Amino acid sequence: MTPRGLLVVIAGPSGVGKGTVHARVRASLPDATLSISVTTRRARPTEVDGVHYHFVDRPAFEAMVAAGELLEWAEYAGNLYGTPRAQAEAAVADGKVVVLDIEVQGALQVREQAPDALLVFLAPPSFAELERRLRTRGTEDDATVAARLEVARAELARRDAFDVVVINDDLDRCVAEVLDTITAARAAA
Repeated sequence: MTPRGLLVVIAGPSGVGKGTVHARVRASLPDATLSISVTTRRARPTEVDGVHYHFVDRPAFEAMVAAGELLEWAEYAGNLYGTPRAQAEAAVADGKVVVLDIEVQGALQVREQAPDALLVFLAPPSFAELERRLRTRGTEDDATVAARLEVARAELARRDAFDVVVINDDLDRCVAEVLDTITAARAAA
């Protein structure tokens, strides 16, 4: 019997390791696909429309919102980002695992739009460890790290709204736990 398709959101605060966990989960599931977000920001030189993002202007994005074409959307740093509904729903109907790489706010919108979605919250082993990870990345100044930590506090307070919380203290164990959770959710139909 073919497992059912599933919409999966793996979210958590900046610095918790979402990108790495996303990549490992998708690589471990042959029928997994990453939903390609739509955005109003300009494409970077190495980005390809339809591969990295669907790049649109603000009026086109706002029309998508008004038409109910997005599962979730948010504004970040003056740009709009969202998840196209039709693409995700078609892949789930085709039996695929659709993995969304979105923020906590977006994950909670997905819960409202797609109640059968599996919401996984990635948490750090401690707040101090999260701060250490952000600071040792060396990609942001102190003010940016402080802002990210403030957002992280608010996001950590929303963890109970998710189906499961997975502590990312050991990458292999974390990925295995996320995969086990996805397998169990697909089997429970």
